[in-house]
Amino acid sequence: MVERDSIRVTRSVVIPLTEIELRFSRSSGPGGQHAQKSETRVEAVFDVEASDSLTDNQKRRVVARAGPVIRAIAQDERSQARNRELAVERLARQLRDALRVERKRVATEPTAAAKERRLDEKRRRSELKLLRRPPE
Repeated sequence: MVERDSIRVTRSVVIPLTEIELRFSRSSGPGGQHAQKSETRVEAVFDVEASDSLTDNQKRRVVARAGPVIRAIAQDERSQARNRELAVERLARQLRDALRVERKRVATEPTAAAKERRLDEKRRRSELKLLRRPPE
């Protein structure tokens, strides 16, 4: 997923790592002295509007769906390097989801079998309701 100096988000979108700001801080939660002394928590920040690798159309789509700044945080692992990989992967996933173009639904006719099932169910309901009537 992560190449040397860029990440591939989709087939046509590749983001250089220079456009992703990485911030490091101490991780919360248990972990003893290691967690209290080392900065293993990673926050990856991507400024959509300042990006040179996205087209104007792509920027508009991402801003509309995910906002002008995309953030991903990783503090799952003890290692800063692994958390860096996780944060960048999560950021790429958010960007990929925001770039996805929803396909327009094409209206289709109901199949003959579907029509038959619907009419059978209507007949069954009608017969059931007839049984509820008081005797004449």
